[in-house]
Amino acid sequence: MNVMMSDSIVIIPTYNEKDNVEAIIRAVMRLEKQFHILIIDDGSPDGTAAIVRGLQEEFDGRLFIIERQGKQGLGTAYICGFKWALEREYEYIFEMDADFSHNPQDLPRLYAACSEDGFDVAIGSRYSNGVNVVNWPLGRVLMSYFASVYVRIVTGMEVHDTTAGFVAYRRLTLETLGIDRIHFKGYAFQIEMKFTAYKYGFRLKEVPIIFINRVLGVSKMNSSIFGEALFGVLQLKWQSFFRRYTR
Repeated sequence: MNVMMSDSIVIIPTYNEKDNVEAIIRAVMRLEKQFHILIIDDGSPDGTAAIVRGLQEEFDGRLFIIERQGKQGLGTAYICGFKWALEREYEYIFEMDADFSHNPQDLPRLYAACSEDGFDVAIGSRYSNGVNVVNWPLGRVLMSYFASVYVRIVTGMEVHDTTAGFVAYRRLTLETLGIDRIHFKGYAFQIEMKFTAYKYGFRLKEVPIIFINRVLGVSKMNSSIFGEALFGVLQLKWQSFFRRYTR
């Protein structure tokens, strides 16, 4: 294998993303800044993993895949990816969706927030500069926006988009958080990661993005996911009173 060095890796969980996965990989690989990609596929029956494997020779040493059995949850996919990345030499570790709701062109901006501006966590934020969401029904926009307001009030975090899934972490941040202690598996996972980083005193930066709802494939979002986030934040806040956040 011809391993090409990069200080950055983008973790992309997939489940039935055959319509998007090749395009998202190529979009990231075309960027002037070099990123590696790690796909975490949860046994997609539509052949997503086979498409990725077919691209690995073309992107030798830059494209990797972990294939898991069955749907195990978004949070566990990212934890799996974080551990893989931390075992290697990556300094900046990214979360991103496969469906182009996160624009790959924004990756260098998140990278710069950490590598140049010195932040420990960079968040691709839908709500830090108004509401920048395209193709969502109004009800879903309102549910997402006010869920983040609620989380901000309960936790005290000055983060406008607490459920954002487009995030860059410095290596030290993930090493410090104790990712094996992250409890939630759904979208509350995103809140827990940010809240834990905040409690440890890491510097969080919101980078404004435009979030575009998927065009191809089927959305994984539903009301139970937001329910987990709403009730989970109370649990997170309560548990934080009994945990020491010492670096």
